[in-house]
Amino acid sequence: MKCSFYTVHTSVPRRLKIAVCSDLHDNPPERAIELLKEQKPDLIALPGDICEAPEITGEHGFTFMRACAGIAPTFYSLGNHDKAYDDAPGIVAKIREMGVILLDDDDIFCKGIWIGGITSGFRGHQHEGYFADTPAPNLSWLDHTFCHRKGFKLLLCHHPEYYPTYLRKRDISLVLSGHAHGGQWRLFGRGVLAPGQGLFPKYTSGVHENKLVISRGMGDHTWIPRIFNPHEIVILELVPIGDSDENRKD
Repeated sequence: MKCSFYTVHTSVPRRLKIAVCSDLHDNPPERAIELLKEQKPDLIALPGDICEAPEITGEHGFTFMRACAGIAPTFYSLGNHDKAYDDAPGIVAKIREMGVILLDDDDIFCKGIWIGGITSGFRGHQHEGYFADTPAPNLSWLDHTFCHRKGFKLLLCHHPEYYPTYLRKRDISLVLSGHAHGGQWRLFGRGVLAPGQGLFPKYTSGVHENKLVISRGMGDHTWIPRIFNPHEIVILELVPIGDSDENRKD
């Protein structure tokens, strides 16, 4: 596992260092915790799939969440592997017990910005089989609440495939995603396959249009190996427009 570093110049009111940690899938978290302690972020964003479906205990995922909450304010939005939590009473409550702020189609004001979390559209569809297309998210919450907030709006959204259809044109400052696992295999700098996007997907890693940041994830849930695609934590520095290292005051 490694850290990938990106800087985004945007309308944030002050510099913020954000660790984007997605898709642990209940794998051992020791290396990820070590990296976070080294980086000392201002905020930690968990855009889904830290644990697994409720038939798995989630021990590693909960250990990771508890450690994150001890490092920096930590925010979690639900992904597709979290979709069945509705069938496991107490799981969502346990996430909150870890000290993590769960944003389930909800938002909160922290460190001068609005932080929201939009839940995977797979929630409520867990018994309906395979979806070639990812079900739509809760657009009502976006349009009636989050997009009306004043100031910088950071959205945790597990599915990067939501971006072109639902998020690009909405009044959202920055979107943090995971889910695509970097395309599983990366050839010539491109991912090969991603759920909800198919072959040679566009949104698997990195920064897009200065508005979407995607983590390749910290773990896997399939036997298919990664190729040229290491696990990662994204370390994202948000810099106010017009600011630079020359005029930075620490």
